[in-house]
Amino acid sequence: MSTSRLDLMIVIHSLRGGGAERVAVDMAAYWQARGYQVAVVTQTGAEQDAYALAEGVQRHALGLAGNSTGPLGAVWGNLRRYWGLRRLVRRLRPRVVLGMMTRGSVLAVLAARGRACRVVATEHTHPPIQRLPELWQRLRRRTYPQADAVVALTQGTAQWLDAHLPGVRAQVIPNSVRWPLEDGAPVIAPAPNPGRHRLLAVGRLHAVKGFDCLLRAFAQLSRIHPDWDLTILGEGAERAALEALRDELGLRDRVALPGRVGNMAAWYAASDLYVLSSQAEGLSNTLLEAMASGLPCVAFDCETGPREIIRDGIDGVLVRPVQDADALAHQLANLMADPALRTRYAARAVDVRDRFSAARIMALWEQVFQGRRVN
Repeated sequence: MSTSRLDLMIVIHSLRGGGAERVAVDMAAYWQARGYQVAVVTQTGAEQDAYALAEGVQRHALGLAGNSTGPLGAVWGNLRRYWGLRRLVRRLRPRVVLGMMTRGSVLAVLAARGRACRVVATEHTHPPIQRLPELWQRLRRRTYPQADAVVALTQGTAQWLDAHLPGVRAQVIPNSVRWPLEDGAPVIAPAPNPGRHRLLAVGRLHAVKGFDCLLRAFAQLSRIHPDWDLTILGEGAERAALEALRDELGLRDRVALPGRVGNMAAWYAASDLYVLSSQAEGLSNTLLEAMASGLPCVAFDCETGPREIIRDGIDGVLVRPVQDADALAHQLANLMADPALRTRYAARAVDVRDRFSAARIMALWEQVFQGRRVN
């Protein structure tokens, strides 16, 4: 901790919404509350933020976001981002620079080169499922071995990084669970459903989240369990396609898509079962939140993520094979038909409050910031 120079600089593209963005805000607030001088650096301005920074956290918006025109435009845009960040590193003299996600991490390593600070690169998405331009893949291969530490959310991602980036020995630090949950905007109250049960799913309306598969699975269940409804919270480019599929399956009255909400605690409390239908995940914040809220959970056993949160048969169910609507419907039906099983899983699900507590996870980050390996 210091008053003469910055203790922690977090570099991320924006705070417009998403799991890594929220983690950045939470980390900034945690270390700020403990007396650290913390700054968050983004390419975008604060007017686009979905998450508010804690009082006292410095905010530096480089204002260099935007799509580039052609290869030369992309190179020029990235050079400007590098120069802007390097000038800021030189001026603020951070002790630790933490890059969030691939682009933020690459820029952090480059901008801090030659400076007296530790640089930590992080991966929040499993690389094989990233749509990452070849330029950034090359930059990752060149820069990550130069970082003082490379951190992944899951063992699967750490193993991939070790295998594909010579010179990297990745460490694993999962996300912490936010508990108790705090409300944000927009606040949308769950519709009362007396005598009915709610199956809840949360995430961007994006193909990787597998909501089309979930709709097909729920179509099989809707007649067997007429007292259950499905709510999918989130927003994204797939909304029109999902609404069309819902209507095609005859589920208009049984499936609601209210959009993105900020009062998640109320929705978890108003639900009976949580489902994560993703084809791939990093480490799902919503799955952690649902379990911390005491919901039994069902998730596809994708390559990374859910298997490091759910203890199969103890506090939830992992479904195989991934993106198999029949398999998902089968496991959901088992829980829908068995209140006692739901209660048993829910009682153990809340263990994530301790397993993924902020105190435990931030202690791991402190080790990394101090130059010690966590695994």
